[in-house]
Parts: sequence; structure tokens; C-alpha cells
Amino acid sequence: MYRIADISLAPQGEQKIDWVRRNMPILNGIRASFEKDMPFAGLKIALSIHLEAKTAYLCRVLAAGGAEMYVTGSNPLSTQDDVVAALAADGINVFALHGATKEEYSECIESVLMAEPDIIIDDGGDLVHAVHTKFPQLIQRILGGCEETTTGIVRLVAMDKAKELRFPMFAVNNADCKHLFDNRYGTGQSVFDSIDHTTNLVIAGKTVVVAGYGWCGKGVAMRAKGLGAAVVVTEVDPIKAIEAVMDGFAVMPMIEAAKLGDIFVTVTGDIKVIDEPEFLAMKDGAILTNAGHFDVEVNVHRLAEIAVDSKEMRKNIVGFQLANGRWLNVIGEGRLVNLAAGDGHPAEIMDMSFGIQALCARYVADHRGQLEPKLYAVPKEIDREVAMRKLSAIGITIDQLSDEQEAYLASWNV
Repeated sequence: MYRIADISLAPQGEQKIDWVRRNMPILNGIRASFEKDMPFAGLKIALSIHLEAKTAYLCRVLAAGGAEMYVTGSNPLSTQDDVVAALAADGINVFALHGATKEEYSECIESVLMAEPDIIIDDGGDLVHAVHTKFPQLIQRILGGCEETTTGIVRLVAMDKAKELRFPMFAVNNADCKHLFDNRYGTGQSVFDSIDHTTNLVIAGKTVVVAGYGWCGKGVAMRAKGLGAAVVVTEVDPIKAIEAVMDGFAVMPMIEAAKLGDIFVTVTGDIKVIDEPEFLAMKDGAILTNAGHFDVEVNVHRLAEIAVDSKEMRKNIVGFQLANGRWLNVIGEGRLVNLAAGDGHPAEIMDMSFGIQALCARYVADHRGQLEPKLYAVPKEIDREVAMRKLSAIGITIDQLSDEQEAYLASWNV
């Protein structure tokens, strides 16, 4: 079963998937073990992650382990129709359209859940939310699931705290082999890959304003500095603000940064980080982007309301002219810029993140009936397994503690 744009695009999508497969040794190794052990035999997995080539290969790895896959995207603009077509041609149940309307996006989420999955793999929390609000009859069936990103975990933490989370979920984003690499190096590189490709403008010599100094913000600021930009960080957390200062960045409120910035990148997960007061203070030609999961950080809706004119400046860039005569340029509708205007994180980075996803899904299958309905940290042995697989793939060995050293570290009376 599938709902896609054009099945004839499958060969083009297959080429993309084959390329990432060649550069994802962790998933290749996991796939080999899955084919041997078949941990998902007889199980259905519902997956909602940005549907591009790396995600498609994760779907094939899970299917190789015996899973019956039901797949959709987690953002309308990040879905790549050729990759979706390749999955459909391969017999995977997929429901996703690039540029889907809100109604179409919701229908695709619902199509995946109507298959009555046993395991959920989510990115942003839309599947989990839909189960709890629209498909509560599925709750008793679901063994558990995994959440990919910071925004989704924020939602899960709130549900868990309110005792509203009705099945076990693993916080994949919080695993060291996910956020230390995916959020930092993956976001940092892919954001500027997308900005460069979309604008064809230089970064060096410009002022880049980074809203939020979590792991994603650290990566964006680091890459902007490396490209020759002056970097300003805005924060609400005093500890992170001090960290940004000691990392060599200017720190100030957004209303002040708005007067200085040439390029803005929001990575907070919150709403209205850049709003009308900031728009009115910005330079002519300022570029606005968002690298958070949902399109709520830059208030594009309000920008459109106060604009006296708007037009497409270049593919995937819409310019809005304000009453003061200045033009502000929004990339990718304010959606996740590295996917709405690019190919997302590099394959080698997503290899680690999706390795965590695949192994956590196997953990859920192996421990069916043993897990309480709450939010779990990723087991340390999974984090460590992915790290060791990565080191092996790049030809690096490390030291091991001797028994004597282990004993010393475990003792207090030495």
C-alpha cells in the first residue's frame, strides 16, 4: 500500500538510497545481525521521520529484521518524492507527499496508524500524539517506541510528567551517540550546506545570529565561526549563555541581535523566537532560517501579515517587504532548513543516530511485556555498541582497562 506522488521516480530515489547505504557501515552491520536473528518477525513498525535517503535505508534495515513497515514523513517539505517512490517500489507501505497540506499530512499519519503497529519510531512526536488523541484503542497493542529529536522528547517529558504517556518510549535524542554528533556536527554542517545552496551567498564577513545554545546551537555557531562569520548567540538559560561567552561568542537579547544579524538561525524548539519587534529592527536583506523541528520559531505568519509586499526571490526563498521599505528573506517557509532546503545531515552522522534507533527498536521487541509505560533513557550498552561500531568502521582502536584498573576505579578504600 502506498500514497505517493509518482512511482516512476523510483530509480532516481534508489540511486540516492544506494549512495547512503555505501556510507552507513553501522547500519550495514546491524542489518546483517537483523537478517540472522529476525528480531521483528511478526511485528509491525510505524515510522515517522524525515523521509529522505538515510531514513529510507533505516526502513530497509528494520524490514530486513522481519518488520512489516508502515512509513510516513515528519515534515511536509522534508519528504523527497523520489525516495518515497523507491520505498514503494520495494514493497514498503509508505504514505508521504512532498509539500503535503496539513490535511494530507494528517491523513498520512493516520494511514500509518490504521495498520495497528506494535512499535513506533517517531521524530517530533506526531505519531505518539495521534495515538493518544485519535487512536487510543491502539495503546494496549503498542509494545513501545523511540523518539528521534529534542522537540519530540520535550513533548514526551511533558506527557510522562503528567502521567499521560501510556506506553514505553526511549529518548533516542538524549543518547550520547545521537546528540553529541547528530545535533552538533550534523546540524552545524547541514544548516550551512542548505543556506549556501539556497542563497549562493558567502558566509564569511557576515553576522550570524544563533538563537539557542543547546547542542544544535553549538554546532551552528561553531560552523558559522569556521566559515568566517561573526557570531551572536541569544539564550534564556544563564548557564548556556555563559558557555557561549566562554566559547568566544557575543551574547545579547534577540531584539538587540536583530539590528546586527545578516543571517538568523533558530534552534530552540519554542514559539515566536523571532517576532514582529525583531522583524522591524532588522537590516534590509536579512535572511531568516529555522533549524528547529516545527515551523513556529520564526513567526512567518505574522511577518506575512505586516508585510506590504512579498515575492519569490529565488527557489525556496520568499521575500517580505515591510512598511519601512526593507526586505526580509525567509528560507523554506521557516521550516527545518536543512531538510526543507537540503538533504539533511550527512550519511555518516545519521548512521550513528539511526543505529541507536534500530537497536532501541530491537530492545523494545526483545523486552516486550517487561517495560512500564514511561520515558526511558537509551541503555548505555546500546550507546557503547554504536560507538564501538563507529570506531571500527573508521579504523580506530582504543585502550581497555585492565582488571587492576577496573578494581581501582571501583574502590573507595585505596
